[in-house]
Amino acid sequence: MPAVSKGDGMRGLAVFISDIRNCKSKEAEIKRINKELANIRSKFKGDKALDGYSKKKYVCKLLFIFLLGHDIDFGHMEAVNLLSSNKYTEKQIGYLFISVLVNSNSELIRLINNAIKNDLASRNPTFMCLALHCIANVGSREMAEAFAGEIPRILVAGDTMDSVKQSAALCLLRLYKTSPDLVVMGEWTSRVVHLLNDQHMGVVTAAISLITCLSQKNPDEFKTCVSLAVSRLSRIVSSASTDLQDYTYYFVPAPWLSCKLLRLLQCYPPPEDGAVKGRLVECLETILNKAQEPPKSKKVQHSNAKNAILFEAISLIIHYDSEPNLLVRACNQLGQFLQHRETNLRYLALESMCTLASSEFSHEAVKTHIETVINALKTERDVSVRQRAADLLYAMCDRSNAKQIVAEMLSYLETADYSIREEMVLKVAILAEKYAVDYSWYVDTILNLIRIAGDYVSEEVWYRVIQIVINRDDVQGYAAKTVFEALQAPACHENMVKVGGYILGEFGNLIAGDPRSSPLVQFNLLHSKFHLCSVPTRALLLSAYIKFINLFPETKPTIQEVLRSDSQIRNSDVELQQRAVEYLKLSSIASTDVLATVLEEMPPFPERESSILAKLKKKKGPGALPVSELEEGKREGGGELNGGADRGNDMSAAASNASTPSPSTDLLGLRSAAAIGSAGPSTGSLLVDVFSEAGPTALSSGVNDEGFLRDLEPPTESSDSLLIEAPGESDSEDSAPPLPESDELLNKFVCKNNGVLFENQLLQIGIKSEYRQNLGRMYLFYGNKTSVQFLNVQTKPVEPLVEGGAQVQQVINIECLTDFSEAPLLNIKFRYGGALQNITLKLPVTINKFFQPTEMASQDFFQRWKQLNLPQQEAQKIFKASHGMDIELLKTKLLGLGCALLENVDPNPENFVCAGVIQTKAQQVGCLLRLEPNAQAQMYRLTLRSSKDTVSKRLCELLAEQF
Repeated sequence: MPAVSKGDGMRGLAVFISDIRNCKSKEAEIKRINKELANIRSKFKGDKALDGYSKKKYVCKLLFIFLLGHDIDFGHMEAVNLLSSNKYTEKQIGYLFISVLVNSNSELIRLINNAIKNDLASRNPTFMCLALHCIANVGSREMAEAFAGEIPRILVAGDTMDSVKQSAALCLLRLYKTSPDLVVMGEWTSRVVHLLNDQHMGVVTAAISLITCLSQKNPDEFKTCVSLAVSRLSRIVSSASTDLQDYTYYFVPAPWLSCKLLRLLQCYPPPEDGAVKGRLVECLETILNKAQEPPKSKKVQHSNAKNAILFEAISLIIHYDSEPNLLVRACNQLGQFLQHRETNLRYLALESMCTLASSEFSHEAVKTHIETVINALKTERDVSVRQRAADLLYAMCDRSNAKQIVAEMLSYLETADYSIREEMVLKVAILAEKYAVDYSWYVDTILNLIRIAGDYVSEEVWYRVIQIVINRDDVQGYAAKTVFEALQAPACHENMVKVGGYILGEFGNLIAGDPRSSPLVQFNLLHSKFHLCSVPTRALLLSAYIKFINLFPETKPTIQEVLRSDSQIRNSDVELQQRAVEYLKLSSIASTDVLATVLEEMPPFPERESSILAKLKKKKGPGALPVSELEEGKREGGGELNGGADRGNDMSAAASNASTPSPSTDLLGLRSAAAIGSAGPSTGSLLVDVFSEAGPTALSSGVNDEGFLRDLEPPTESSDSLLIEAPGESDSEDSAPPLPESDELLNKFVCKNNGVLFENQLLQIGIKSEYRQNLGRMYLFYGNKTSVQFLNVQTKPVEPLVEGGAQVQQVINIECLTDFSEAPLLNIKFRYGGALQNITLKLPVTINKFFQPTEMASQDFFQRWKQLNLPQQEAQKIFKASHGMDIELLKTKLLGLGCALLENVDPNPENFVCAGVIQTKAQQVGCLLRLEPNAQAQMYRLTLRSSKDTVSKRLCELLAEQF
């Protein structure tokens, strides 16, 4: 860096800062700042040209005032002018001001970019570094567009100085993080990777940060870096502290570079080349060996640097999970840290061992430290370390030590911190269920859990114990006896009352033979808790009482007296009142057989994954294994089911009868969509209930999910239709071409989602659809307008027969993969009077259905409008109005389009402007719309601008038909 000359002290700035510090009050400070701002403004506007020193001084004062929290609205041009100075200090202040105060959307960006380009081309390393630092600090998309192609060239150029290479690598990393689509390495990839061989360690350190980030997104392009990284790591690990004198930190050679190299290797699987893998294993063994050596310094910096490399090496060993010897050695090394006096080391050791416990090679080695971990759980002062100890106990648990670990965790729960109790309860419940050889032990454990930490026992926990007891005959009697004894405690948690009410209501008869637990004793015990419970628990107890009447007829008078009391049948809570009245009437008028049928024992629950485990997976931490809900949905739904339409590059709205593999699928709850069923005959309109707010699910209740999850028959490669095949028809029977009125029918649904798609003398087809982001769900209702059956309707997604006057429902799930212009085709075939009816329609799925409304201010709208100025980004159409020019009707249609209608944005109040984003799986396409009506001429001018030309054209075509 150039030396600062004597004249660069800026005495005026020092005096101003001194005056500010000497101000006795906030008012005095503001007064002094306003005086200085007025002085600076007059200097900038004066006739006398300022020299570079004066500009620098005044810009520095503005920067200081800004840092004090005051707004600065002038001086930007003077700062830009400083960039053209040849003095380092003046250029430095200019860049500093721009980095802090210039907005990425500023009109000065073009001037700033020109100055930066001049500095990058100057070959002056100091000026180049200043320019690169400014690009990285601003980091805007405009900067990326201007310099993303230039910086890689500077980075790999042979004549670029090392300090500039470092800045270039970090600048490129910043731009890649903000605008990854603009930073395309392409031809520079191999040359950037070879920077790992650079002689200058600073260049290697900067380059490896860039390469690691790029490798995470494009691993295949940068896989050649593995061998170079291993080679460089080997040289560092095997070197003495004196070999890398400038990069040795407290006797540890290049610790930051070593950690980054180890982190880079974690982006890839173990090397396939035997020589490279052998060299890497040797490096890892050397790092583990050095950890056993006595420290070369007692300073904490030495141990921190050494341990940082060790933990990163252990992370790599765990990542590879293929070297049993290294895994066991890593576990033993971590075991030594479990009793270290440094809290951070104990925490990191426990965290790493949680991951090691999941490896088949090191699980047994981890289990040998169980006593140490249990001791840490009991004695650690830091709550975060205790939580990691609990996580490790959970991870190392298996059938051999489950009872010991569960007992220790239950013991710890009594004194555990409130912040971790809920997670501890979930883990105890999961372990008790997972490793229960004897289910009586499981029941004891859960009831003990409720006793110790009842407030933290979620509904999932007590639901699960009920499910297991109901599903296992061998434990029902024991559960009834145990819960009866637990309820006798003077202070009983409400969750215990819930479990007791449910189990005694179902299985109280199994312990009724003992006089100590006779029916009346059971009832009196439960009812003694009634007044202390919340409304949901009281409702559960009332259900238990009516079950008692069925199980024990001798309790009927007593229970009826309770139900008849004013506190029940006149209860202020409508749920309790309704239950009391209905149960009282049921017990009074129903015969014994009817009562036994209505109140029969609960059937076994279907076997499925524990809801407790699902809840724990949502929690963070090593103890919670991260399995996405998406994968769970795939397993439960039978995997990915395909179907729908495909038009190559044009049509990409994939329709299916199952959940899509998109992570955002659950936004619409597609896995819980209504099953297909048929509605009963209707005397009025066939679709009278189709478009009610309650939705179509009521039409299909009671039909299992399997019917709706079956596959739609996918079309052939040459087909561009969504074919609904009629069973029994030969493949030679072609689908009919779309009806002539298909386009007209499609246009009816551009701005609405519900209505009648098609109707003739035989058939009526109604549609109800909903969309969110790039996903949609469509319900099709096929109504038979005749009095006879339709035969040979598709058997999988739709019922095989449609009775006269009835309708059937079909559900189609839709995912928009990329923008499209053609709607998918729906082909319907059925037999009526022996003749095959063949109808092909266009499904009303248009690109605007995937709009996400975007609110924008006037300034932002027109700024974005100007940015979308390429000819191909705009589509415009002038056309005559085909309907009345009613303002409210226009607003309704524009809102129905799916975008946001922006008020008070356009200078002409008669114009309409809208903004939105088309959400597809591949990308997001921003769209701006402007509709200019001319009431006198009865004409419209419609202008669409979007970041993709095909979207602009298609939206313009669709909308022109609506007005």
